[in-house]
Amino acid sequence: MFGPFKGVVLISLLQEPSTKRSKPVSRVTSLASLLPPVKTAPLKRIGQTLQRPSPTPPPPMTATRVSTAAAPAAKRRDSKLWSETFDVRLGATQPLSPKEIKRQEAIFELAQGEQDLVEDLKLAKKAYHDPMLKLSIMTEQELNQIFGTLDSLIPLHEDLLSRLRDARKPDGSTENVGHILTDWLPCLSAYTPYCSNQVKAKPLLDQKKQDRRVQDFLQRCLQSPFSRKLDLWNFLDIPRSRLVKYPLLLREILKHTPNDHPDRQHLDEAVLMVQSVVADINRRTGESECQYYKDRLLYTEDGQKDELIDQSRTLSCHGELKNNRGLKLHVFLFQDVLVITRSVSLNDQPVSYQLCRQPIPIRQLDLEDLSDGEMRVGGSIRGAFSNNERTKNFFRVSFRTGGQLQSHCFQASDAFNKQQWINCIRQAKEAAALTGNQLPETGQCLETGLGGQIGPLGGTALSLRGDSGIEDEKGMLPQAFLCNFHLIPHT
Repeated sequence: MFGPFKGVVLISLLQEPSTKRSKPVSRVTSLASLLPPVKTAPLKRIGQTLQRPSPTPPPPMTATRVSTAAAPAAKRRDSKLWSETFDVRLGATQPLSPKEIKRQEAIFELAQGEQDLVEDLKLAKKAYHDPMLKLSIMTEQELNQIFGTLDSLIPLHEDLLSRLRDARKPDGSTENVGHILTDWLPCLSAYTPYCSNQVKAKPLLDQKKQDRRVQDFLQRCLQSPFSRKLDLWNFLDIPRSRLVKYPLLLREILKHTPNDHPDRQHLDEAVLMVQSVVADINRRTGESECQYYKDRLLYTEDGQKDELIDQSRTLSCHGELKNNRGLKLHVFLFQDVLVITRSVSLNDQPVSYQLCRQPIPIRQLDLEDLSDGEMRVGGSIRGAFSNNERTKNFFRVSFRTGGQLQSHCFQASDAFNKQQWINCIRQAKEAAALTGNQLPETGQCLETGLGGQIGPLGGTALSLRGDSGIEDEKGMLPQAFLCNFHLIPHT
């Protein structure tokens, strides 16, 4: 819904293995000398009982790969259960019930996740931000844009971790945490600027990865044990991933808390609070993402400008599709309009999107799911030699304007992505029909028909994962941040 490290001296970690050609000594030495030792306790998985392991996600379409060689799978932290820390000699005289043991495990998981997060945030600053600044690999302005307000999150989570530790009794058990959470949860409002900034940070980081010095630095970090084979963006996205897990973590504690327990009332309140906070951050982040892509649109003629684009406050989905001639397009589904563009790179700026067709109002759009083999490939050598050439994963959108029919055939990368697009467009049409001439509420999202819930209209959730690859216990992203997803082709 959004990694730890062992205690090591990073000087030795950034040295190349003896079998590889040595890099210039000045570069390696200066880089290593700027990375201080990191002290940490053994790390645990976030969500021992709430999250199942997930496969490595496909790379985002706009990501620039640092190396052509595939990176090894990310290493996981060592797991530790509360029962392994409980001292029965100092515990209660009466055996703990199975329900109470599960409650203690859930509380322990919450505290352990805070420790892991604090360590990760400090690592991102000490092993990435500070060295790149001192070595002038990136400018201070670029680093501020990429890392955003990450520094402000460290004391916030150190505070919660300290409170949870203080509440722990000598035997390792914790009686009450609800009052701690209700007092601390309002601090999560600090996530609003951080998550909103990520919308701009990701494209800038992808752009900077094309610089050879940035590539070299990030590749060395990726190959070092402290990174656990996670790249920089994985670390920057960990706070968001942690944020959307709080509702799951708190509900798990509440689930194992008896109705007559003194902590029950505070936990009920905490669950409602965290859901409200996350929903508000989700809404604001969605608005920021929508505005970012609206600002990246390039109009070749005034007739392409549409007030429905200007009025849009949410972006339902966007991603790469091909037309029936094999031309790659980048299509945006805003709340009330479908926009067809081509991605263009201008100098050293992040990718922009040039409109190549008239925007299509959702209310006037007709959608048709084309069967495999119904569409032929045109405009290619392959198509010229074989009139019987047929393709898969096509769908068609069309609408009438000025008495003329405008039709577009799109090909998705596979059947899964095709169904995602069809579901989203259908839900957008349903939402447009429900709202009539009124715009949906800010932050309103659409259900996709894939199981789970998204936003006020939802009854379902996307089985897509964010760039960090972290899922919830059902193998799906948590409710927050799901309304604005990027359809990524499977490669």
